[in-house]
Amino acid sequence: MTSPLAWSYQHVGAPAPSTASRVVMRERRHDHLILRGGAIVLDEAVRSVLGLALPARPHELVQGDAASLQWLSPGEWLAILPPGDAHRVELGLRAVLGDASVAFTDVSAGQTVIALSGDDDAMRELLMKSVVYDVHPRHFPPGKGVTTVFAKSSVSLRRPDDKGWELVVRASFVDYVYRWLLDAGEEFAIGVERDVEDAVDGERP
Repeated sequence: MTSPLAWSYQHVGAPAPSTASRVVMRERRHDHLILRGGAIVLDEAVRSVLGLALPARPHELVQGDAASLQWLSPGEWLAILPPGDAHRVELGLRAVLGDASVAFTDVSAGQTVIALSGDDDAMRELLMKSVVYDVHPRHFPPGKGVTTVFAKSSVSLRRPDDKGWELVVRASFVDYVYRWLLDAGEEFAIGVERDVEDAVDGERP
C-alpha cells in the first residue's frame, strides 16, 4: 500500500533523525474503521472481537496491543487496526451484532496517522505552535483524543501513552500537515523515520 506521504517524501524530502533530533515523526499505516450505533450494544461486540472496552466518556482513547478505540461523538467511535484488518473486524462485529442497528465505515484510504516521539518538552512546544487545544499534561493526559484545529487544517490529536503523540490526518491534508511539522520542528532538528517500501526513484530511506 502506497504511503499517503509518498509524494511529500519525494518532493519535500524526509530528513533522517540525528543525534540532535528532539522530535521524530513517523507515519503509521493502519486500517481505520468508524463505528456508529448504541454504546451498550456495540460495547459487548467490541469486547468480543477486539478485547477492548468501548470508550464511554467524551475524548476517551482506549489503547490495546494492536488496536485502539477513540470516542468521536455520541454514538460514534474510531477503531484503528492493524493493516488489512478492517474487513475481518467488521465481519466479526456483524456476526455478533446480528440485526442490531449499527453502521461501519472503512475510511482507511482517507486518512493516516503521523506519530511523534522524542523529548516531552520539545513535542509539547511543537504542538503548541500547531494546535489550538491545550496540550499541557494536566489537561491532556495519556488516554485522550480530540478533534482540533491544526494551523489552517484539522486533525484528531491523540496521546496514547506518556511516550508520544499521534495525529490522525485526512489524506487530503497530509502534505500540508507534514510540511508544517517540518517547518515548526526545525528548531528541534525534527527527523523522519520511514519504512523501506516508502523509498522512491531508487533512494534509500
